[in-house]
Amino acid sequence: MSKQNKQSDALQYHAEPTPGKIKIVPTKKYATQRDLALAYSPGVAEPCLEIEKNKDNAYKYTSKGNLVAVISNGTAVLGLGNIGPEASKPVMEGKGLLFKIFADIDVFDIEVDTENIEEFIQTVKHIAPTFGGINLEDIKAPEAFEIENRLKEELDIPVMHDDQHGTAIISAAALINALEIADKKIEDVKIVISGAGAAAISCTRLYQAFGASRKNIVMLDSKGVIRDDRDALTSQKAEFATHRKINTLEEAMVDADVFIGLSKADIVTPKMLKTMANTPIVFAMANPDPEIKYQLALDTRDDIIMATGRSDHPNQVNNVLGFPFIFRGALDVRATKINEPMKMAAVKALAALAKEPVPEQVNIAYGEKRLTFGKDYIIPKPFDPRLIGVVPPAIAKAAIESGVAKEPITDWEAYENKLLSRLGSDNKLVRLLHKRAKLDPKRVVFAEADQLRVLKAAQFTYDEGIAIPILLGRRQKIEALMAEIEFDANLTIIDPKSDEEEAQKDKYAHKYWEQSKRKGITLLTAKKLMRERNYFAAMMVNEGDADALISGFSRNYPTVVKPMLDLIGLDKGATRIATTNLLITDKGPLFLSDTSINIEPDAKDLAKIAQMTATTVKMFGLEPVMAMTSYSNFGSSNHKQASKVREAVSYLHRFYPNLIVDGELQTDFALNNKMRRDTFPFSKLGDKKVNTLIFPNLDAANITYKLLKELNNAENIGPIMMGMKKPVHILQLDASVDEIVNMTAIAVIDAQKKQKRNN
Repeated sequence: MSKQNKQSDALQYHAEPTPGKIKIVPTKKYATQRDLALAYSPGVAEPCLEIEKNKDNAYKYTSKGNLVAVISNGTAVLGLGNIGPEASKPVMEGKGLLFKIFADIDVFDIEVDTENIEEFIQTVKHIAPTFGGINLEDIKAPEAFEIENRLKEELDIPVMHDDQHGTAIISAAALINALEIADKKIEDVKIVISGAGAAAISCTRLYQAFGASRKNIVMLDSKGVIRDDRDALTSQKAEFATHRKINTLEEAMVDADVFIGLSKADIVTPKMLKTMANTPIVFAMANPDPEIKYQLALDTRDDIIMATGRSDHPNQVNNVLGFPFIFRGALDVRATKINEPMKMAAVKALAALAKEPVPEQVNIAYGEKRLTFGKDYIIPKPFDPRLIGVVPPAIAKAAIESGVAKEPITDWEAYENKLLSRLGSDNKLVRLLHKRAKLDPKRVVFAEADQLRVLKAAQFTYDEGIAIPILLGRRQKIEALMAEIEFDANLTIIDPKSDEEEAQKDKYAHKYWEQSKRKGITLLTAKKLMRERNYFAAMMVNEGDADALISGFSRNYPTVVKPMLDLIGLDKGATRIATTNLLITDKGPLFLSDTSINIEPDAKDLAKIAQMTATTVKMFGLEPVMAMTSYSNFGSSNHKQASKVREAVSYLHRFYPNLIVDGELQTDFALNNKMRRDTFPFSKLGDKKVNTLIFPNLDAANITYKLLKELNNAENIGPIMMGMKKPVHILQLDASVDEIVNMTAIAVIDAQKKQKRNN
């Protein structure tokens, strides 16, 4: 992807369909005059008067308790430097987005137009009553130190400068685990810190809190080693000035056990690495390019324990492991500050989590057979769903124990359950899906590449490394559209109707005729069919010229399914095909089957559909918890529609006792744990959260998923084809670019799975 295209995509992403990345939505009903009278005048006067009596009631009657301000003056933005408050706003909005999707915290981003320390502090103090916490962001050092210290002293809500403490907390967790693997003690190791900004200072202080010895630390800035005989040192740099008579990084690295890089790219050489102690620990965290390239470091020292700030290498030191969950825990106990015990609790929680067995969902997302604690896994992965259930409780407990919590938690189990239920509407599953596809991208033939939306999706999957597109359609139109959208890639373009492809069409026609000549297919018919894009595309997959197939954008579903069944057929052991749709809903991921194929399945068909859907759910790293739905509950009707569902459940219970499935159940009982538990305590579903619904017929499934998609704006992935011999996936008519991209990722993962099974 060209730099120009990346710039264009980034600008378009921020501008459309609505400028910016975050918005405010109502949390209360507002449909009637009564609703509005309660929301504003005269009803609003009542909570106002209660808050006047006791300011703490603001947490009870307003959003204050779940609202964080992300505040900056734009003086030290990302790697961009002092670009000013307006230019920093996209970054602050991005931080707000991360708060929301990882910890369900609402954010107002606030950009303050001053570089004067006192003016900045006073501005924040004046607006602080609005918020439950303050996240300071991208403020240059040394001003950042004074601003944070003053605000922590003068406000009674949590304040944290994430640039300082986020990196410190995550890297400290990684360091503790790396030292354990290296069999070294933190009080004994020699540490070199490259960089002397806010993050470097905070990291070093936190390492000392965990036992690192001041005499064993050497810090460097752009002028070299910070020595105690240097003039004009800031108080922060003076704190870590060494008495050693050394001047350069090369000298400092001799016999060092640990290197912490928070500076710039490529300043560490292989020669320097070779002079370090046995089992060196190197955290090269400069972004986007580390202080020494990851592979170069591994090639230089096979005993190295390496971490970077990059997501494409093991052991990513990523602040998103910290700040959302730290503020979550602080807000939930109404902490008056984020203190050292709370930061240390976050470090310990993250370090401990890396030693726990990793959920299969995380292994699948990162393409690992089994992530286990060791040199390549010293900190949790950012997409680990356990983070929200582990880090906030640790923060909350530390706040309570250190005396800064105004609302202590007593029922920790209930609190952890509440945390885990917060993120039902996030799109982590989609991000995990894309990440998994990128681990081993496959050749995907787009049978309708001369449609603009399909081509845009192909462009996205190519640029992002999700798939290697093969473009089918009218060559002239594809090339014109590629020029229009600046899709500059050397990809295979095939027009099945063109004479240019005669040899390949003839080859496919003969193959098809050989397998179908006793089913009424003549060679002439086979040759005619190979001019049709879906027949040609299916043969490409059949013959190994493509790994997967995407079609259906412009043609109705049955028309596209027929050639797939004729040419490719059913998978081994499958007796039918079916589809499931994944909806990302407010209650979490929800699979619905069968949404496109089986009009009126019988009991055995329903059981087969349930089995196939369970396999698909597992492909996403989730445990299938399945409700077989009906208008009836556990025998309340003897109508044949209810009876066949009951019969299917009985079959599954008998032959697949380990499958978590029950029914027949009405949908509200299926999705409402409390209703189900209170009314049907005998159900095999128990208190588990249902993530899969099997419907009694196509009408019910198709209507339900389309209704949910349109009314709730739920993200839809599907229909996901199940039971086919090869990775074939058929879009809904007029699918969006995002839907096509997601289906392509599914096709790639399906191809990965089938390839692994066949090898």
